[in-house]
Amino acid sequence: MPHDDHDHPHALLPPDPALRVKALETILTRKGLIDPAALDEIIDTYQNRIGPQNGAKVVAKAWSDPEFKRALLDDATPVLSEMGFYGRQGEHMVVVENTPQTHNMVVCTLCSCYPWPLLGIPPGWYKSDAYRARAVREPRRVLAEFGVELPKGTAVRVWDSTAEIRYLVLPMRPEGTDGLREEDLAALVTRDSMIGTGLPKVSA
Repeated sequence: MPHDDHDHPHALLPPDPALRVKALETILTRKGLIDPAALDEIIDTYQNRIGPQNGAKVVAKAWSDPEFKRALLDDATPVLSEMGFYGRQGEHMVVVENTPQTHNMVVCTLCSCYPWPLLGIPPGWYKSDAYRARAVREPRRVLAEFGVELPKGTAVRVWDSTAEIRYLVLPMRPEGTDGLREEDLAALVTRDSMIGTGLPKVSA
């Protein structure tokens, strides 16, 4: 039987996910298929230079600059490109605005399409089968599990990301933040609030 052949790479990998990743990296390095230094650089880039802080800058600017906000909602891709937020997983962006009447929520029902240049690497729950199925079927219940309780009069709109279009939620600006600078506003923006499964932090 083919699965009795212990020479297959998967048979040599340990069960723990972290150890499996390290073992796989070691195997690929020995075969000359990857460069560990290049891999470390990619990981550092997505952990420290590309991530939710980029999306937070966009949201804070939209909260502060009405003209920028209008341009962002009208055609986000060129506006974001001008800010340097473009490239792989962020080629075609649409920004949707939360209002008292409508709360937006993003999912990818087929896989895990996600705006990497703005939000970094997607969280595990975003890629899970449960979230991908339930976000469409019962969005209010899913939001409640994330701690987001919406007024009954607020409609929930679910946006399905694809390989062609990725979405970013523009959350509502918290009350009492009129005098804050953009950098202070950005500190209130959470990753989940830009997916729609969370809300911005309340200003101290």
